[in-house]
Amino acid sequence: MTKEKVLIVADEENERTALAELIEAWGCDAETAADGLEALERITLCNPGIVITDLKMPRMDGMELLEKLATPPPPQIAVIVLSAQGSVETAVTAMKRGAFDFIEKPVNPTRLRNILQNATRIRGAERELEASRRKLRDVGLLGELVGSSRRMQELFRLIELVAPSTASVLITGESGTGKELAARTIHSLSSRRDKPFVTINCAAMPETLIESEIFGHEKGAFAGALERHTGCFELAEGGTLLFDEISEMPIATQTKLLRVLEDRKLCRLGSKMDTAVDVRVLAATNKHPEDAVARGQLRNELYYRLNVFSIHMPALREHKEDLPDLVRALLSDMNQKHGRRVSSVSEAAMTGLALHPWPGNVRELRNILERAVIACEGAIVEPRHLPPGLGQIAPRAPVQDANSVRLEVGTTVDEAERLLVLKTLEATHNNKTRAADMLGISLKTLHNKLKEYSSQSGAGPGEITKVAS
Repeated sequence: MTKEKVLIVADEENERTALAELIEAWGCDAETAADGLEALERITLCNPGIVITDLKMPRMDGMELLEKLATPPPPQIAVIVLSAQGSVETAVTAMKRGAFDFIEKPVNPTRLRNILQNATRIRGAERELEASRRKLRDVGLLGELVGSSRRMQELFRLIELVAPSTASVLITGESGTGKELAARTIHSLSSRRDKPFVTINCAAMPETLIESEIFGHEKGAFAGALERHTGCFELAEGGTLLFDEISEMPIATQTKLLRVLEDRKLCRLGSKMDTAVDVRVLAATNKHPEDAVARGQLRNELYYRLNVFSIHMPALREHKEDLPDLVRALLSDMNQKHGRRVSSVSEAAMTGLALHPWPGNVRELRNILERAVIACEGAIVEPRHLPPGLGQIAPRAPVQDANSVRLEVGTTVDEAERLLVLKTLEATHNNKTRAADMLGISLKTLHNKLKEYSSQSGAGPGEITKVAS
């Protein structure tokens, strides 16, 4: 057990002495006090993390001592109440007023040690959280998120606010803004940090497999189900489950997910038995959720169930003042990954990075810096190590620019969307992943749109981009 200072408060000398000896044998530092008033004096001197107090004492009893320690809370002290037979109801009242736990007398050493271990663990977690907050205030870091700008500081404040709760969180933002990093940070700052964090990308999962991946299945549930499969909910038991690109989840699966969120029970495919689950659910999407609801891509009830608390990740172009901090953090990651010693980015290279519009956001920045670290021969990234033309201000485009889409008045929204998708594919030389990122849609959505355009035009999938020319 982690060494902890414990103050024992009891009016019977033999009782407090025996408890002190027992607790010191477990590796803690033990102090004693005869009543509440003496305890307050000892707390000022020895700053204990845990107080074990009897309820009935002269001058100041345990309940009054608890009230003194509960307001104000810092420094946070875990108060354990000693309860004589017949006073359990009073001990429960004490817990409602802020006590950590209670134990009946005569004290069961095993139960007392378990309570002390739990109190020590939780206090350690609180200290880690406070350390994270200090780190945030000092250098603009929260988990793996980086930024000292006003936009990022507000984001950090929201994450700190919601992390300790059990509320569902809907995280929105363009592709590459760090939605999964935000979800991981929420998990790491919560009481579930020691439990699993599981992610499922709804856009990358075939419709025929997604329910099995989420809920699991029994052997023989369908053709090819040769053995029992544990789904993401059960893998994340006690922890956090992130549904990335939630609006890409099939509507039928959304209905089943909503039922699990409401009942806290799931039924594996092919099973007749419900399984209780204790999982905090987070969701992310690169679409405007209200638009996804309006288009029928996201169930209204599921949206409201997930959107208990919402967090929006800003695009990199909206907080470019964080570029120096992001570059330093990413260079450190890339050096470790590739065994390099690149220390910084030259002023000219940083100017190029600052002029770039960053359509791919932080993910694009990471990829560019990884390329630069690999290409860099020395310790400083120069403009020649960056992609050709990055950050250069392009001349004003002519009216008939090859990379522009000209729309006549009266063009339908569907036709405008089709032209934009096909022209983007043409500009990326049919790189669908890049095109999907630029358009702010998932790869699966892009494939579905191309299939739709192909069936409408009669052209083959490989010929469809020619229509944009």
